[in-house]
Amino acid sequence: MIALSGFPFGRRLPCDIYWHGVSFHDNDIFSGQVNKFPGMTEMVRKITLSRAVRTMQDLFPLEYNFYPRSWILPEEFPLFVAEVRMMKDSDPSWKPTFIVKPDGGCQGDGIYLIKDPSDIRLTGSIQSRPAVVQEYICKPLLVDKLKFDIRLYVLLKSLEPLEIYIAKDGLSRFCTEPYQEPTLKNLHQVFMHLTNYSLNIHSGNFIHSDNVNTGSKRTFSSILCRLSSRGADVKKLWSDIISLVIKTIIALTPELKVYYQSDIPAGKPGPTCFQILGFDILLMKNLKPMLLEVNANPSMRIEHEQELSPGVFENVPSPVDEEVKVAVIRDTLRLVDPQKKKRKDVQCQTLEHVPEANEELLDAGPADRREYGTTKSPEAGLPSLCLKQVFPKYAKQFNYLRLVDRVAALFIRFLGVKGTTKLGPTGFRTFVRNCKLSNSSFSMASVDILYIDITRRWNSMGIDHKESGMCLQAFVEAFFCLAQKKYKSLPLHEQVKSLIDFCEYHLAALDEKRLVCGRGIVERRSAVVPCQTDGLHLTPAAHTALLNRTATATKFADYRNHRY
Repeated sequence: MIALSGFPFGRRLPCDIYWHGVSFHDNDIFSGQVNKFPGMTEMVRKITLSRAVRTMQDLFPLEYNFYPRSWILPEEFPLFVAEVRMMKDSDPSWKPTFIVKPDGGCQGDGIYLIKDPSDIRLTGSIQSRPAVVQEYICKPLLVDKLKFDIRLYVLLKSLEPLEIYIAKDGLSRFCTEPYQEPTLKNLHQVFMHLTNYSLNIHSGNFIHSDNVNTGSKRTFSSILCRLSSRGADVKKLWSDIISLVIKTIIALTPELKVYYQSDIPAGKPGPTCFQILGFDILLMKNLKPMLLEVNANPSMRIEHEQELSPGVFENVPSPVDEEVKVAVIRDTLRLVDPQKKKRKDVQCQTLEHVPEANEELLDAGPADRREYGTTKSPEAGLPSLCLKQVFPKYAKQFNYLRLVDRVAALFIRFLGVKGTTKLGPTGFRTFVRNCKLSNSSFSMASVDILYIDITRRWNSMGIDHKESGMCLQAFVEAFFCLAQKKYKSLPLHEQVKSLIDFCEYHLAALDEKRLVCGRGIVERRSAVVPCQTDGLHLTPAAHTALLNRTATATKFADYRNHRY
């Protein structure tokens, strides 16, 4: 059974799947599956997304060059002004355009273009309306002289383990006026520069088409066919898009895990989650895909309004939307179908009696055999899946990027109280102490100062004041500081990885120590050596097991020699 948000039975009867309209918190769910992740709406807001991607750009600048250069306003307005001035001084021929996107805006609301940071619209609104300002992509790929973007549907089926699917087809949404590179004269022509369907549908040039290959909204596959006919490497383009999607999800997952453990603590009953996301992607003239934004609640409407007479409208089916969106929802439900596991279990039980069944079939005719072995699958009459798994299928190519995921795991470990999303000063001190990060040159007093400075700055940015303490982004910044202090000569991503390995090693040793001590208390054996606070003392058998495990990690051998 599926319960739709807003329907009365959705809250009274236990269901297999709950389909919420906006967020995880639409209803209180304690079992089954729900089509929203806690925190996803917050994570894909323009400012939060930009921060998450920027963290990854700091670690892996080349791998994350698919997101335009961005500044977060108002706190980075002085930095924005200074950097633009510096770039203009170094290259006088550089004549940039910037696009301003309000943080809470959607469907093109409040977006505008500027040529200079001193633009009065920008300076007059940044204090009252936080926004992201990005370098505008001036050379997009054009089709029929029009700018367009791509809406791709991505299914995040699971967070742990990470499982991602991408729809094989998407939508191409077109502007309705021929594109020209931005000038002071055409900056305000939204139908030329902004691809948002919700804006362009109000243009007199918007074309509703019954053909998926024409009109102001087309299938992405029709664009790929057109590009292929011109000799473009469509296979590489798809590979680049898949890479962009996986890397973006990797940037989002650390904080999503913090939200998840807060709303669905480990060990307590609760639902599992999945979610369909809308990725908006722009193709540059050289076919490089650029991420514009991610939508937590992409529209799944398969019709549009048509004005029959002034003020009188009716809903008319949209063949393009129907072809793409129906398949996405249908196959999402097929992938998360809880009955599928039950059917597999039944099949496994049936296979246990296969030898006996085969003996019976030896004397049966062909028709009898077909009848005996025929069990109609509910999916027998359905088309092949339109959703293609890309992770963990390509995990080996991308797992090296998941450093912040491992930092988030450390953060969650030391949160202490279940249901919280911020780390208190005691938790931060415990993290430093357990991971053996303090010494004579980095005292616990210095640890406290680091915690206070970073936490105070992040809290001043307006980051969720419901709880006091250090948020994940602040912890990541503090972790990067510690990594740079400890491993000065390495690139940042290697510094961070080295410190993660160092912390995980000491925490594993601590867990081993607690396990042995706990076993000794339970068994009450006199042979167990007492656990002392100044070192690790184990029974010979336990000591051998620990040595065998550490022998496989030779990279840890030099850690004891590292000092601040």
